[in-house]
Amino acid sequence: MNGDMNQQQQQQLQQQQQQQWLAMQQYQQQWMAMQQQQYSPMVMQQQQQQMMYGQQYMPYYHQKQHQQIQIQQNGSSEDNKTIWIGDLQHWMDETYLHSCFSQSGEVISVKVIRNKQTGQSERYGFVEFNTHEAAEKVLQSYNGTMMPNAEQPFRLNWSAFNAGEKRADAGAGAGAGAGSGSGSDLSIFVGDLAPDVTDAMLRDTFASRYTSVKGAKVVIDSNTGRSKGYGFVRFGDENERSQAMTEMNGIYCSSRPMRIGVATPKKPSTLQQYSSQAVILAGGHASNGAATQTSHSDSDLSNTTVFVGGLDSDVTDDELRQSFNQCGNVVSVKIPAGKGCGFVQFSDRSEAEDAIQKLNGAVIGKQTVRLSWGRNPANKQAKLWGVRIWCIAKSRF
Repeated sequence: MNGDMNQQQQQQLQQQQQQQWLAMQQYQQQWMAMQQQQYSPMVMQQQQQQMMYGQQYMPYYHQKQHQQIQIQQNGSSEDNKTIWIGDLQHWMDETYLHSCFSQSGEVISVKVIRNKQTGQSERYGFVEFNTHEAAEKVLQSYNGTMMPNAEQPFRLNWSAFNAGEKRADAGAGAGAGAGSGSGSDLSIFVGDLAPDVTDAMLRDTFASRYTSVKGAKVVIDSNTGRSKGYGFVRFGDENERSQAMTEMNGIYCSSRPMRIGVATPKKPSTLQQYSSQAVILAGGHASNGAATQTSHSDSDLSNTTVFVGGLDSDVTDDELRQSFNQCGNVVSVKIPAGKGCGFVQFSDRSEAEDAIQKLNGAVIGKQTVRLSWGRNPANKQAKLWGVRIWCIAKSRF
């Protein structure tokens, strides 16, 4: 009798598994159909525009087919009155942009984001309107049309934040309105995000487990308007934040497992402060083998070298290179023997900045590393030549 019941239970279990498998197959077919729809004539036109203008062009009507993208730009889009504008020429200032949208009669403010050090335009900005409906109307009527006195179309999108909200990196070209916030902010860094992950998806992934989650932000590339593959989640409870640091690492969000890390301030000056504190605490010599960083390392726009402190002594050059390859083209890697640190040089400064932002606080080998700006090899070589010339001149007199 018991054997018959066990057999019936096994049959029921097999039927349930088969039904689940069929449901999964149906879901995959629907997903593939959605992907094929992207290759409509409308999207073919989008690809042609991308070839013409060199950068990814994402029309507003295409976003309406994918509502998640709107949510990604702002989790509460109905309250958003600010639009993002990209692909700006360097001569396009606030006056020009205001004249572009002045016909709407509801422009409140216009802001072109500029580099804090050079004052040059970062080629994107924000326009705030009096109402959400006015901003919506501008998106529908202007996006993709030609800009006045310019041979290029408007490239508009919802802003990732409302005007007046605090942005961690307004002048550094992030364009996302997302950052780790201040030191008192209970945020965590979330890396390796899939391209389709939105603010709402990221928030819900954590909010389903932790009730103190206050919000989430996926960082958007200012040039492409697409996700950079990482973001931040803000908590209201320190204990839940600590739990999430360990429990959510490797958990899937969309199609990829997340990589959780410490949310660190993005400003290089703050990172530089950490290095200075290490030098002071060590009595003038940096701890863990950290070389003393010059005060100009973070402001030297030609510097592409990242200092890696607290490095596991068992980590090899190849392992260190592999850890940083995800951030860009690694030119060279150097691990001084017995110093507990290393140096990674990139071909481009933006790649080095990305590495500091993404990997600071990550675990490499068996230890958590801290990243900051290293010495620029070009400056070091120039100093060596200066010393040599001074010695030669001194020997002649």
